[in-house]
Amino acid sequence: MSKSEIQLNNAPSDVISAVKFGPTSNQFLLVSSWDGTVHLYDTVANTVRQKYLHDAPVLDCAFQGPANTVSGGLDNTLKHCDLNSQAETILGTHHDAIKCVEVATKVNGILTGSWDKTIKIWDIREKECVGTYEQCNGRVYSMSVIDEKIAVATSERKVIIWDLRNMHQYLIRRESSLKYQTRAIKISPNKEGYVMSSIEGRVAVEYFDPDPEVQKRKFAFKCHRMKENNIENIHPVNAISFHNGYNTFATGGSDGFVNIWDGFNKKRLCQFHHYDSSIASLSFSNDGSTLAIACSYLDELEKPPEPTPVPTIYVRYVNEQETKPK
Repeated sequence: MSKSEIQLNNAPSDVISAVKFGPTSNQFLLVSSWDGTVHLYDTVANTVRQKYLHDAPVLDCAFQGPANTVSGGLDNTLKHCDLNSQAETILGTHHDAIKCVEVATKVNGILTGSWDKTIKIWDIREKECVGTYEQCNGRVYSMSVIDEKIAVATSERKVIIWDLRNMHQYLIRRESSLKYQTRAIKISPNKEGYVMSSIEGRVAVEYFDPDPEVQKRKFAFKCHRMKENNIENIHPVNAISFHNGYNTFATGGSDGFVNIWDGFNKKRLCQFHHYDSSIASLSFSNDGSTLAIACSYLDELEKPPEPTPVPTIYVRYVNEQETKPK
């Protein structure tokens, strides 16, 4: 492991569901896990600054400003934590697991996407749900929010795009261009489109603008596949994170590799060394200087190796060669 990468101490004891950097710096990293914990790491000191619990596995978490966090999971409950006072508040519940938690600064709220096939918007100040939207047509599997745009990928291979300022009618509803179940969706920082990945070693680059000339630019590509003895092993692409400055993005797969892509010019920029377990989640810091990499054994389709790799979190200080379009 190079000096540009550190392993964080005291990783969660079970599968890591999400890693998210704080909104203002690369010092604080929020991590949710199937062991029911949410950890706040100080990556500079390499310590756990804080930890709180849910009653069941936590599937997602987010920073709501520098000193507040929100999280949800299999206890169907959205929890808010004030990091300064350590006060925990239950904001409310869904009828089924909360799979996705995102902060929507445009509406000063929190968005949750659930396996109950709804999206909810929550007002933190009033500590209540201010809108429930049932147009998902399937369990919410992945969700991305930038400014007013929200993209949701569901269990029925549907992609639904909303404008947060008018959630009563979606802007776009599409079938995924990938044949198999969606693992991740992320809106690009320039808001021209989104990238999504599937369980079948593929990534699609899509555009919002319905103009046929723009739609001609969309494409999908194979990745996170390995040839052994002339047999191609295909791995799920579990995680996507965009670099805010360059519109390039990282993907992480169950093959234990992280790739960085210039999707708009159809090029792979680099591949990091092999990690000893599936890449479960990725997060670029807001300034693009740092990439958090969560590794935990995810492959439900195969017998786990002996011994099963323990969950690990790496913080990698990336350079321009790795992230900037050539």
